Amino acid sequence: MESKAILKYARITPRKARRVIDLVRYKNAGDALIFLKYMPYRGARFVEKILKSAMANAGQKKAVNPEEMKIVQAFVDQGPVMKRVEPRAMGRANVIRKRTSHITLVLSEEG
Repeated sequence: MESKAILKYARITPRKARRVIDLVRYKNAGDALIFLKYMPYRGARFVEKILKSAMANAGQKKAVNPEEMKIVQAFVDQGPVMKRVEPRAMGRANVIRKRTSHITLVLSEEG
């Protein structure tokens, strides 16, 4: 049985979120939760939130034990980019790109 959770429009760049996702992929959900709790990266808070959501979804589906499930699929896609303009010297302007992410996590029972 699989359980899935998606966080859309997360205000973190995909590159920073992937750094965290790559560390928890293929781990047990319970171990990954502890691992994320003490990770210093800001992206760890987002991934921890999604992992808790996926575990809650598994609990609703009457899975054996959500903490024993394994993260079988975890990936980050780029969301829409918010563009802001910053004034510069001599009438010029710089574009600041505020990137967003769509983070997906899939849990499965070990088989």
